[in-house]
Amino acid sequence: MRLAVVGLSLEANTFSSVHATIEGMRNRGDIHLGQQITEHYAGSTSTLAGFLDPDVPDGVELVPLVSFRAGAMGTFTADTFAETTREICRSLAGESWDGVLLGLHGAAVAEDVEHADAEIAVRVRATVGPDVPIGVVLDMHANVDQQLVDAVDVLRIYQTNPHIDASRQALECRAGVIAIASGQPRPATVLERLPLVVNILRQGTQDEPMAEILARCAKWESEEGMLDVSVAEGFPYADVEQMGMAVVASHHDDETVARAAAADVAAAIWAARDHLQDSAPSVDDALAAVCVHTGPGPILLLDVGDNVGGGSCGDSTVLLQAAQEQGVGGIAFTLWDPACVRALADQEIGARVTATVGGRSAEQDGTPQTVEAVITGRSDGEFTDSGPTHGGFSRFNVGPTVALRTSIGNAVVVTTHPQGNTSAELLRMVGVEPTEFTAIVGKGVHSPKAGYGRICPTMLMVDTPGVTRASIDQFSYRRRPRPMYPFEPETTYPPHH
Repeated sequence: MRLAVVGLSLEANTFSSVHATIEGMRNRGDIHLGQQITEHYAGSTSTLAGFLDPDVPDGVELVPLVSFRAGAMGTFTADTFAETTREICRSLAGESWDGVLLGLHGAAVAEDVEHADAEIAVRVRATVGPDVPIGVVLDMHANVDQQLVDAVDVLRIYQTNPHIDASRQALECRAGVIAIASGQPRPATVLERLPLVVNILRQGTQDEPMAEILARCAKWESEEGMLDVSVAEGFPYADVEQMGMAVVASHHDDETVARAAAADVAAAIWAARDHLQDSAPSVDDALAAVCVHTGPGPILLLDVGDNVGGGSCGDSTVLLQAAQEQGVGGIAFTLWDPACVRALADQEIGARVTATVGGRSAEQDGTPQTVEAVITGRSDGEFTDSGPTHGGFSRFNVGPTVALRTSIGNAVVVTTHPQGNTSAELLRMVGVEPTEFTAIVGKGVHSPKAGYGRICPTMLMVDTPGVTRASIDQFSYRRRPRPMYPFEPETTYPPHH
């Protein structure tokens, strides 16, 4: 039995002007062919690592073909989407496959294709034919549509946020594909979409009401014949007609039971719709909390508006500027600024410099900040993390990186490639020990929690501006469903009630 493994992943923030391109993926080392995929993801708990886990039944051969990972940014350019999907289909064509394992995100958008993930699945289906089972794993922030569900045979969605179950979902997906290829019937899968957005601040799956909703899913999964009941939280920064929360339920062979499960969980989500909305402290309130924080451990400040995992660039200086102006030290920052890294390339460690950092992209409201600082460390930007990380990734490459210590005692780690600071090893690779600081800024909302949970018992989301801001009512949507809660408070569900 031969199973092909392919991947094409993008979380598209349609409010960002920074497009996802082949060149960008190549520069970051996020394109892998054949055995490069196995080698790159070995030791991680990512989707592709789960697909390629060597513990397979006798007679099953896993064949890694091609993987493209764009991360989170703006939409695919039309040329990039065409080239990547063409390469995936070319790698599948002309071979005999017993199954395909497809790693997507679920919130991909291309300049010329709104339902990009569904289109990828449709093209893969057209390539391998109607009888080859296709299994797909999606990120929990997927905007799921019926076209995607119809194009595949097995569908699994991360059910943790931060995402630490990627490989487990991939293993379940693979087992489902093997079962179908071995002669078992294709499962009955039902999609139930809701006209509802859950605010990014309330998407943590260990927090209520999401924890209770997922417990309801688990209860349904204990029913005989039920294979999976999953919640897709959706991605509100992708302005598309399939935006919003959804429930996907799969039963061994009974669509009626799957539909009942999906409807029941959807009703519970709708009942909790008010509790799925939230707001966060201001920048000034967050810095005030830093000033009185005494531990244990640093406080993790989550820079919501500059969430790299949601499509921001990671160079917002709003928090840095406020800290510098108010004289608040003891904070470790990360900023994406390749120009700054290049400008300091000839300076030795220990040199005193006047550096201008961050605030260069059009995606955020900050401005470049000039700091008096000492260069305290350098790195080529490649590091590993064997602990829990968002998405299960273990290998990172942020490009040439320099660490600065400002005159008031803040650390500023400046990278060449955007990174949301989801791993404490990013700081440690340039000699910045996070436990020595009062606060650490994570360029994310939930994603930094996995990597910093052991270090930072206290975490605070901060209402910063940017293309991933918490206050989504400030965005100008054109394509999203209407009516939709909370934008239109009079929205009803089910619609005919």
